[in-house]
Amino acid sequence: MSFLMENISMLIAMMGTGVVAGLLAGLLGVGGGIVIVPVLFFLYQGLGVSADSAMLVATATSLATIIPTSISSIRSHKAKGNVDFDLLKQLGFFVFIGVLVGSYVVTQVEGEWLTLLFGVIATLSAINMLVGRKEALFSSLPGKLGRGIIGYCIGFFSSMVGIGGGTLTVPTLTFCNYPAHKAVGTAAAVGLIISLPAAVTMLIFGQSPSDAPFGTVGLVNLIGFAFIVPLTVLFAPVGAGIANKLDAAKLKKVFAVVLIITGLRMLYQVLF
Repeated sequence: MSFLMENISMLIAMMGTGVVAGLLAGLLGVGGGIVIVPVLFFLYQGLGVSADSAMLVATATSLATIIPTSISSIRSHKAKGNVDFDLLKQLGFFVFIGVLVGSYVVTQVEGEWLTLLFGVIATLSAINMLVGRKEALFSSLPGKLGRGIIGYCIGFFSSMVGIGGGTLTVPTLTFCNYPAHKAVGTAAAVGLIISLPAAVTMLIFGQSPSDAPFGTVGLVNLIGFAFIVPLTVLFAPVGAGIANKLDAAKLKKVFAVVLIITGLRMLYQVLF
């Protein structure tokens, strides 16, 4: 009976995660992974999963959920002409290589290293939301070598912490004086290049921890995937509608504060 109740609680929590991720994606334009990873990380620990195992499964499951949501996002941005396919061709191969390396590393390292890395990236991303520069740092994107390095780093770090294209791609491109609307659209396509090979690698080659949550294959929790994705897709348009009625800029700053607290909490759990 307790096992059944435990899993019912998990399913409800998964559904809540999908709702929150969808609302925030539509309302604030933040990527689902930056929401899903920490929620699953703490949720799994609440179910008795160790911190190491929780982070491994949260990372892989988040990447799996990004696949269908990024496809939906690509279609929307492509219809508006906001996907720069020329730039995508230049970045895509290097993103893919970075993803393969990062995904392999995930299957080999302890979860605490991923927790540490996520905490750093989440905290820095939140600070950028709060005090982000309005002006670009550079006048244009770098040459082929620079773009290759950028693509590799985006793929490597994103796959290691379970996030899609937006968290790292958008600020990187805008820092290089790239139009924000095209940065968002192109980042959606980068998200698919990241999430698909990463999730497949972790599903096939990842070894399920002995205390992994019920329904985990490899490192991907299929139950989490099945319950999070539909609600994320369903509630993203709802969030977008609410954004037209509320001050999204102020809400984004509130979310940034919450994200800083979350990132620091994860860092504290690893370091102390």
